[in-house]
Amino acid sequence: MSNSQKENGGNNFHMSDKILDQIPTPVMAVDTNMNLIYLNDSGQKLLGKEFIEVQGKRCADVFQSTHCNTEDCRMLRAMENGVSESSRNEVTINGKKIPIEYFTAPLKDNDGNTVGGLEYILDITERVKHENRLREQAQTIREISTPAIKLWEGVVVLPVVGVIDTMRAQQMMEKMLDKIVATSAKVIILDISGVAAVDTAVANHLIKITKATKLMGCQCIISGVSPAVAQTIVHLGINMEGIQTNSTLSDALYEAFEYIDLEVHETKSNSRK
Repeated sequence: MSNSQKENGGNNFHMSDKILDQIPTPVMAVDTNMNLIYLNDSGQKLLGKEFIEVQGKRCADVFQSTHCNTEDCRMLRAMENGVSESSRNEVTINGKKIPIEYFTAPLKDNDGNTVGGLEYILDITERVKHENRLREQAQTIREISTPAIKLWEGVVVLPVVGVIDTMRAQQMMEKMLDKIVATSAKVIILDISGVAAVDTAVANHLIKITKATKLMGCQCIISGVSPAVAQTIVHLGINMEGIQTNSTLSDALYEAFEYIDLEVHETKSNSRK
């Protein structure tokens, strides 16, 4: 090999040694005892320390993540199972909690023996903030779309519009039970005239809600049962026995008044002379 080739080879080796330092995300490696044997420039910047300060220290002592020293540690899993692992996690660095997503893989020697593990980390702080905003917005929308309204002393109506899924059904139940306590309601009318379709899951949610209100000593009446919904319930063979239903909100309100022993009389205004 010529001198120029040796020089080029040396440069290539030097360049490969620095490749991981070019990656704008922390990359680290540990031995089988979970001691740090490598940390790239991004990892050092994240810690605010030079590699020599943490070299040989246990990974758990340096990053202090929620998975450290537990069975959830994906680095341990990668070394034990010999396959790549990934998960969300949270690390604490200089007293600051940082949400991360991390990916691990086993490090093997030329004979295929596992000699450690490799890990790279993604800071997902902005993603988590965005997800939290979306959850807050969804919660606000659910609350706006499912208002519990006190119509009369002892009578509350909950108009439902749109799709009823498991999460929304749970939110509806919580809102109804809270309203029963807050208003001492004796009757709650669950109006589903704004629900376009009812399947087995939706019907089961409604049944659970009515049972929960009864446990609170409150009668639940389901109003707004359209012909299409009634046919669907019958076709699906859903047992609605013991549940009061009405086709209109006005009929349900009339029954509610009867339940609380309130009489409603029609009156005519005096005609003008």
